[in-house]
Amino acid sequence: MKIERKYLAHYLNAAFGEETAEYCRLGADLEEYAPEMSANVEKKTNILGETSVVIDSYQKQGEVAPYYAEDGDPLFEKLQAILDGDLVLDDLKTDIVEVKLWGQASSGAFPAVKEDCYIEIVSYGGDTTGYQIPFNVHYTGVKTKGTFDPTTRTFTPEQ
Repeated sequence: MKIERKYLAHYLNAAFGEETAEYCRLGADLEEYAPEMSANVEKKTNILGETSVVIDSYQKQGEVAPYYAEDGDPLFEKLQAILDGDLVLDDLKTDIVEVKLWGQASSGAFPAVKEDCYIEIVSYGGDTTGYQIPFNVHYTGVKTKGTFDPTTRTFTPEQ
């Protein structure tokens, strides 16, 4: 049985470094969100004609476009603060949780992986459809397995 795309959820922490996380689900205006893995691949062919392949790292990133600003949305407020303050470096660091909603729910929580990431704003403004702030999510590879409860929007690390 095929798994529908809506069952792979991505929650971005709009609290950016604050003690209490504030997860916002990506997707309201997105037709697609597919993090690109961008593997570092090295291929070598020896004198026998044999090719060896080494994949030693990934530079994963995802594109959130369009992203329409909504007054009162915590993610919009943080993106606007980044724009207004020309924020850089660790002020752009947060985390994103990928939740497998088809997995076995345990007390309302589903299997999940939280990963540190940085947000890069691509542009802002947009057309007549509304104020847009498209951005990229740059994953760091620092991951924590656990569970996520979509109702309370809380991540619990594996023990």
